[in-house]
Amino acid sequence: MKLKLQINNVIKEAFIKAGIEHEPMSVTEATKPEFGDFQFNGAMALSKKLGKNPREIATQIIENLDLTGILAKAEIAGPGFINLWLNPFWLASQCELARKDSRLGVEERETPIKVVVDYSGPNMAKQMHVGHLRSTIIGDTLANLLIYLGDEVIRQNHIGDWGTQFGMLIAYLEEIHEEGAVNLKDLEQFYKDAKGRFDEDEGFANKAREYVVKIQSGDSHCLELWQKFIDISLGHCEEVYEKLGVDLTREDVRAESFYNDDLHTVISDLDAKGLLTQSDGAQCVFLEGEEVPVIVQKGDGGYLYATTDLAALRYRAKTLGAQRISYVVDARQGEHFKHVFRVAKEAGFVPEDVKLEHIAFGTMMGKDGKPFKTREGGTVKLIELLDEAVVKAKDTINDKEHYSEEELERLAKIIGIGAVKYADLAINRESNYIFNWDKMLSFEGNTSLYMQYAYARIQSIFRKYDGPMEGDIIIGDALEHRLSTMLLRFEDVLNRAAVDASPNQITTYLYDLATLFMRFYEQNPILKEGVEEATKMSRLLLADLTAKTIKQGLEILGIETVDKL
Repeated sequence: MKLKLQINNVIKEAFIKAGIEHEPMSVTEATKPEFGDFQFNGAMALSKKLGKNPREIATQIIENLDLTGILAKAEIAGPGFINLWLNPFWLASQCELARKDSRLGVEERETPIKVVVDYSGPNMAKQMHVGHLRSTIIGDTLANLLIYLGDEVIRQNHIGDWGTQFGMLIAYLEEIHEEGAVNLKDLEQFYKDAKGRFDEDEGFANKAREYVVKIQSGDSHCLELWQKFIDISLGHCEEVYEKLGVDLTREDVRAESFYNDDLHTVISDLDAKGLLTQSDGAQCVFLEGEEVPVIVQKGDGGYLYATTDLAALRYRAKTLGAQRISYVVDARQGEHFKHVFRVAKEAGFVPEDVKLEHIAFGTMMGKDGKPFKTREGGTVKLIELLDEAVVKAKDTINDKEHYSEEELERLAKIIGIGAVKYADLAINRESNYIFNWDKMLSFEGNTSLYMQYAYARIQSIFRKYDGPMEGDIIIGDALEHRLSTMLLRFEDVLNRAAVDASPNQITTYLYDLATLFMRFYEQNPILKEGVEEATKMSRLLLADLTAKTIKQGLEILGIETVDKL
């Protein structure tokens, strides 16, 4: 249900009937109920173009407005704003259709596109930590959303698995033999131990350097050790993804090493396009208007992140055929991606009509407003954070005696992981994220737990009713009118969130919907004695559509619901 589009079409027809040869502006949601459901503010903009008073234009539009279908009423306000009220009978019929539809009236795109979403991107030399959390959660949600809307999405996990440090790591892995798998359970410690050997033992350091060259030249023994290290490291990532409920598999991994063989071609192709300039021995691309060049090859022949990113962009655009390539990477990489995207387009690696976007996000902070750390000041390992979320969630569950230990564990996992994800997704992604256990595990405010509780509360209504769901939706009062209107906005919200890559638009909508439903439930009794059968059934049907919408919205965010809480 593209609600705005349908209203816009009615206004467009009024323009044609009135002889106004301009494309109308889109309607917006009314700021207050007394101003209607939607507002059309285009008369002001048209007054200069048409040389008419805006109220005169607004009057022309209203005189030609069809008030027999979607719209029931239209009024001019102020200098020429038009307030619009939706037809309650039309609202009721559309809500009934949405409730019976498995997609809740949300249509798949008529012209889907192929999208690459690059997210998570851990470094294989280190354990996943809180710095990877936001990219992983935001990226997975965007992929879920675009798939739900009908696009073909290719998830890409651009892991760091190449470079000089890997010579040191595989030399150490070889040295400790079969103990490697055990020691690698703590990658941070493994890295520290390997670095210690590298710093203290010149023979080991020389071997490590030698192994770097051998990896890059394709030596089978070194590549076998390297692959063993990568496999164990990826296993740690997969454990995190499983706990987090994130849909990233080994098939989605396109590591730095994947593009290694193409890097020399990137350089030669940039040279053939006349884009390379040598500066202090390095090969650079100077972009117009930018003081600092994009360095693509060091003086010693080594490649940089920019080189790999250019190879990845070309692969994604030309080989995979992506029409939109989204990089979910923290805001500090903004300049890097701006420059790399420009080089990719100027070099013809990516066609002009392909959308390249850096989906930036802020830093994760502690309650003190400083980067989130352990009490000792170290990096917080992601797997430990997720385990702690489950433990803390268990403490929030009331009436523990009503659950078996297995049910309690399952419930705590759904609540704890959901809380971590929702708290991240509920803020503007470009803002810094203040990590606060008490806030994210609260039953009040815009939290996952509040949403899960709202859903569970609706399910409790149906457990008490336990009867057939037959009848019609009847819009009897202002609250029912507002609730049904909000339910029909679901598709518009999803489409806007997809365009802007902003999951917080979905969380804001879900919170507003749940809050409105709670008001509706308190003021419009459903199962209370004395409520007429037709009214009871109508309210049950609205409650059912609300629950389905909350469940679907949370599912897109990667968060589970529970029937009892």
